[in-house]
Amino acid sequence: MTARDVAFQVVRRVFEEDAYADRVFRSAADAAGLGERDRAFAMQLAYGAVQRARTLDHAIETLGRRPVRKLDPPVLAALRLGAYQLAYMGGVPPHAAANESVELVRRVGLERAVAFTNAVMRRLAEGIHELVVTLGDATPQEAAVKHSYPDWIAETFWAEHGREAALALLEAQNESPPTVVRRTSKAPAALPGEPDPDLPSALRVDHVPADWVEQGLAWPQSKGSQLAGLAVGALPGERVLDLCAAPGGKATQLAEIAAEVVAVELHAARARELEENARRLGADNLTVVNADATALPPALTGFDRVLVDAPCSGLGVLASRPDMRWRAEPLPDLQRRLLEVALERVGPGGTVTYAVCTIHRAENEDVVDALGLATDDLGADWPAYRHPTRPKFLLTLPHVHRTSGFFVARMRP
Repeated sequence: MTARDVAFQVVRRVFEEDAYADRVFRSAADAAGLGERDRAFAMQLAYGAVQRARTLDHAIETLGRRPVRKLDPPVLAALRLGAYQLAYMGGVPPHAAANESVELVRRVGLERAVAFTNAVMRRLAEGIHELVVTLGDATPQEAAVKHSYPDWIAETFWAEHGREAALALLEAQNESPPTVVRRTSKAPAALPGEPDPDLPSALRVDHVPADWVEQGLAWPQSKGSQLAGLAVGALPGERVLDLCAAPGGKATQLAEIAAEVVAVELHAARARELEENARRLGADNLTVVNADATALPPALTGFDRVLVDAPCSGLGVLASRPDMRWRAEPLPDLQRRLLEVALERVGPGGTVTYAVCTIHRAENEDVVDALGLATDDLGADWPAYRHPTRPKFLLTLPHVHRTSGFFVARMRP
C-alpha cells in the first residue's frame, strides 16, 4: 500500500464512516509499513484533504460541474486528494496528482468513473489555483468556504470575536501548531528545546524523540493544556479528582504535585491507555477509575481540587484535529452536569476548575455564569493569558498565543 493509498483510506473512512483521522492513519500507515518520508507525505495529504474538504468540494463542483453529493464516495475521496495536491502542495506535479487520483478510482473497481475522474482532474489542474486564491471572505459564509469550515463555526467566531480576529482564528487553525512537550520530574534539566517564560515545564521542540516518551521524560502537551493543569492550583498533600482524564496529560501533570490523583475515564480502552501513560510517566499516586463521571462510586468524595476538563466542541484544537470541524458539537448541557458532579465531590474549602478546549461563549462563560459561584482571579496569576472581556478567566487563542485554544475558570463552592 502506497502513501496515497493510506491517505485515500483515511479520507474515505472519515467521511464515509465518521472515523477519527488520527486513529485511521496510525493503523493504515503501520499496516502499510511506510518509511518516515512516505509516512510524512501520507499524513500531510490525508490530514490536509480532510481539513480543506469544503474548499476542495467547492472547487470540484465549480470546475467539475457536478454536485459532490452525486459522486460515488470513493470518487469524491480521490478527487479531494488530487485537488488538495494541486491547490496546497506545490511540490507535486499536476500530472502525478491527476494520474494517482485516476488510479485510486481504478483500484477500487470503479472503471466506469475513470474517464470522469481524469476529466475533472484536468480541469482542476487548469483552474484550481486561481479559484482558491480569489475566494472572498467579506462574510462568515464566504470565509467558511475560503478557509474550509462549517458555516456555524465561522459565524460563531465572527459574532464573538469580530471579523478581523475571526479571520485570524480561521487561518491559524489551518496551520500546523508548534510542537510542545511538558518536561516531567524525571527529565534532566538540560533537555533540549525552547522553554516558555510563563509555563515552567513547557518546552517547544522541533519533534518529540520517541525515547523521551518511552522513558517518561516528556509528554506531548500544548501550552494551553499545560496552563489548564497549572490553573487547578494543586498543592502538595492534596487529593485531586480529574473527571474526564484520558489520555492523561493533565492528570499526570497534577500527579507531580498532589499527594493523590483519581482520574476518571468513561471508555475502557481509553482508561487502559491512561493507566499505561501514567505507568510510563511514573505517576504511582494516580488511580484510574473506569466509570461514567455522572455516576461515580459514592466513596469518591471530599477532594481538595476537582478538574472538569469537559467534552466540548473542540473549537480550540481544530489545527491538530483535522476532522474535528466536521463533527464539532457544543455540549453545554453535559458540561453543566459534570460541574454539578464536581461540586458534589469537592470537599469544604476546595475548588473546582473548569477547562475546555473551545472558543465558544455558550460552552465557556455561559456555563460558568449559570452556576453563580465565586471565581478565583486566574488572570492575575497569568496575565498573558487573561480573558479579553472576563479578566478572572483564562483564554488561550491560537492566533494570539500560538497554542491550542483553552478556556479556564476556577470556582469556589
